Amino acid sequence: MPRIVVDVMPKAEILDPQGKAVHGALPRLGFNAVTDVRQGKRFELQVDDADEATLAEVHKLAETLLSNPVIEDYAVSVEGAEVGA
Repeated sequence: MPRIVVDVMPKAEILDPQGKAVHGALPRLGFNAVTDVRQGKRFELQVDDADEATLAEVHKLAETLLSNPVIEDYAVSVEGAEVGA
């Protein structure tokens, strides 16, 4: 059964205070190689079929519920099956 993943991240021009807080803590924990951190959200949606109609519905869902298009970008990917299979 395919799984559709929607990753939501703040747009590059939007401040990310949670990412900055994580980045600030890394050197205190001994992690010095990381130069920046951005924190986002991941949604995993189990579907019967990852066909074009389902993907279109998920894009609409991502635009209207899972993300705030003013300050966030999203990406949709399919795991566990070929798209349209």
